[in-house]
Amino acid sequence: MSVLSVDLACRSWSDLGVVLLERKGALIACEIIRWQDPSPPPVVELALRLNTICLERGAGVLMLDGPQAWKSEDNGQEFCRVSEHELNTAAKTGLPGTVLPGTYERFVEYCLALYDALGRLGWQRLASREQPENGGQPRKILVESYPHAAWKSLGLTPLPAKRKCRVSHLAEAYAALTAMLPITTSQPPNHDQLQAIVGGLPGLAIEERSLQGTRIVGQPPRWEDGFWREGFIALPLPPSSDSNPAGSIRWMS
Repeated sequence: MSVLSVDLACRSWSDLGVVLLERKGALIACEIIRWQDPSPPPVVELALRLNTICLERGAGVLMLDGPQAWKSEDNGQEFCRVSEHELNTAAKTGLPGTVLPGTYERFVEYCLALYDALGRLGWQRLASREQPENGGQPRKILVESYPHAAWKSLGLTPLPAKRKCRVSHLAEAYAALTAMLPITTSQPPNHDQLQAIVGGLPGLAIEERSLQGTRIVGQPPRWEDGFWREGFIALPLPPSSDSNPAGSIRWMS
């Protein structure tokens, strides 16, 4: 069983961080997938490519670093989703059509369109911490990640923003991560790929139908007035942590 994790970007294929994570014995093997193309990735084509990789490589969980839905009318927050408030995300996804700050509007709308395109290909949003009543365990599960918070959740220093990140920052972050977890990579990861690795770690537990080592933040996704609203963000916990929630998981299409 494996997980495909993506650090999303909408300006070029080359900016995407795409990594396949798989448990191999005691190791977490990370295969880096590179697309060397400076042109913008169309939403539908990206969805098709990601779906094809998952089918070919047996990945039942697809993790995306980007918002999956708009804010619900009655979530108790004025400008953002519950998960975004708790994690203080850089982008705040408000009511449909509202993004703060406005510089994130293009990226947020791209992410939302990608989730919808993957939904049309049979992918289902992570929807509950509860045990499925019928014991069903659908494959093709979509999970939202947030690498910046993932580093902090592990107790590690987050990578600086890409434009400020130096080779030394990458080396230090990679060394800290691999000292904590038995991670191997097919090649040295760049900024986007390292973000995809740390953001994708909770997917391994979800793929194994376990919450051990995973923290899930936010409210379940729901279809409300013609739009998807809210949604969970999954974060990794350090190996020694005993604070992970108990229970199983349910999914929603």
